Amino acid sequence: DICARLRRIVRASGAGRVMKRWWAAIANSWNGIVACARSEAAFREEIVALILAIPAAMLLASDPWKRALLLAPIVLLLVIELLNTAIEKLCDRITGEFDPAIGRVKDMGSAAIGVTLLATAAVWAFAVVDYVRM
Repeated sequence: DICARLRRIVRASGAGRVMKRWWAAIANSWNGIVACARSEAAFREEIVALILAIPAAMLLASDPWKRALLLAPIVLLLVIELLNTAIEKLCDRITGEFDPAIGRVKDMGSAAIGVTLLATAAVWAFAVVDYVRM
């Protein structure tokens, strides 16, 4: 029976453990996204920006790869916001008191967000100008 053979192969290869790890990783990732969305207004605003950007990218760009290039900086912004939030939460957990070194670390995370926002705005500005000139 082919099904029985496949089950034996999957068990022998450890694929079941791999799938369990993948599902656990997916669940952990989802929990992180939900926690960030609940605690960070900026993350919620960036999700709204992504939702609005999808139809805007369809309008501004005719090629699928151009649409992907328009959406990529917004996705990158979400990733950096998740990392910045993780850094801030960890810093707050380490000490509740003001620490100049921790303040600089938080400022660097904020700077990463700012640079990504500027890059995202530039990409979209170029796309809008290109669309208007057509």
